[in-house]
Amino acid sequence: MSAFSKRGLGAHAVTSLLCSLLSCVAASAVQAAGVAPSAEQWREARNAAADIARNLAEHCPVAATGDQAAFDTCRKGMFHDASLREKLNAIVLWGRQRDPKLSLQATSLTQFAPDVLTGMYMPLFMFNGRHTVEYVESEGMFQIRLATAFRNRLTPGQFPYPFWHDAEKWTMYQGANEIILWWEPMRGRVKAAQFTVHGANPPITQVQPVPAPAGFEGKWMWSDAQGRSQPKVTLFDGLYSAENPYLVQMESSYKALALRLRQGQCDNCHVPNNPDKSKRLVLLQTPAHAAGEIQRLLKAVRDDRMPRDETGIENPLDAKTKQALLEDGEAFAKVVDAAKRWEAQAATSRVATTH
Repeated sequence: MSAFSKRGLGAHAVTSLLCSLLSCVAASAVQAAGVAPSAEQWREARNAAADIARNLAEHCPVAATGDQAAFDTCRKGMFHDASLREKLNAIVLWGRQRDPKLSLQATSLTQFAPDVLTGMYMPLFMFNGRHTVEYVESEGMFQIRLATAFRNRLTPGQFPYPFWHDAEKWTMYQGANEIILWWEPMRGRVKAAQFTVHGANPPITQVQPVPAPAGFEGKWMWSDAQGRSQPKVTLFDGLYSAENPYLVQMESSYKALALRLRQGQCDNCHVPNNPDKSKRLVLLQTPAHAAGEIQRLLKAVRDDRMPRDETGIENPLDAKTKQALLEDGEAFAKVVDAAKRWEAQAATSRVATTH
């Protein structure tokens, strides 16, 4: 990893900054391999699996693969119902299962805050409640396998980023037949989630493959013909109320932060194509992704724990760069928190009114 340049964050040092610093999920307290789960742990895993499967089938039932209304209903249901979100680790891993024989430790995965996974990624799939639970001794965790199918005919702005930047990834998304949740018995939480084409049964509805949508030119965010920022799902569209007074401010404050990160060459590393081939990727290329990581980023910068030089020794930011990054990051974090508080208060008011 390179040290920070005199101009600011060095491209490769940023990988260290936002991977180590952001508490990348390396070694968590999983059950020791070879230790059989207790009857109570089996019960907890099965109960959690049944609850998750039931709620996913309720909010995200089988529909046409381009049904926008069904997708919107799924997202809103998962946003307001914490049944899955409260069962996820504070940092949850996500990605494809390219090889069923590969361990989680050896698999490249992306780390998310729970609301990022449940707000943008899981709603891209449909569920019918069918699931299985098994214990994987080598991982010391349970596998909850949920039958699924992928919404491949949504408009490009409904995907968190252009999955079709990678032909293999887009093919696997379209062919997904199961979602795998890795349940840690010691914590009683989901540590990782994967989509796979290696399930025993076909997708729960027919998914006719479509070519990669046109228009990707290496840009993770873009403007449509009407000048609107895309992907719209990364702007919290459809989740936050249109009346939320902080929506416009969230987008503008992110743009200020993104400029600071771009000046530091962060967009060379913390983007979906994972140029540094990190095993635990951190994404910051959209407002929603950055919102999930912002507190860990700020803590790392405040504590001078990063970046590190080629030898792994801490090499803190110069005072000017640190102050600028903290100011823009704190401004973004503040408006995100305000928007969430407004939504919580509005939801409470709606409940009170209906009663």
